[in-house]
Amino acid sequence: MIIDLLRLAPGGGIPAPLLTELTALYAADRDFQALSGDFPDPDDIRPEQVAAALTGELVDPDVEVLLARDSGRLVAAAITLARHPDPADPDPWIGLLLVDPAVQRQGHGRRLASHVEERFRAAGRIAVRLAVLENNPKGLAFWTALGYEVIAHRGDRRLGRPCAVLRKVLPTPRPASGALAP
Repeated sequence: MIIDLLRLAPGGGIPAPLLTELTALYAADRDFQALSGDFPDPDDIRPEQVAAALTGELVDPDVEVLLARDSGRLVAAAITLARHPDPADPDPWIGLLLVDPAVQRQGHGRRLASHVEERFRAAGRIAVRLAVLENNPKGLAFWTALGYEVIAHRGDRRLGRPCAVLRKVLPTPRPASGALAP
């Protein structure tokens, strides 16, 4: 699996071929889109809606969008936030991890989540948080299987939807075998 960052040139938009791929990825998971309510009609997600959503996210310099490809095909995307708007929250967040339903349960989501965690660990972060919609037991099962623990229940910041807030402590790397610990 190859993971790239989505970077937009200042004042530029998402290139049309990539936007087509992203729209297909968002539209493929109709069940999640119906749960989230992020788009007006989960059966008719349009490129301009996806572009507006992603461009709105990328305005924040602490947001990254990671794209995962398998054999050249876009199979997953993650949106991360290095700093939460609440200054009392010290952890970075995973705002979204979306995997094409046609390739779910093949390890793409787990590998992308692991990659995100490693990026945060390399940046010196000790834990990561995310929120799962209360009406998404499948999502909650995925994240808890990866070691995330529910630490709170509250509405999300944007729409007030009921969510479980999860956190995972990122283990510090162990010294290589035979190496002396400081």
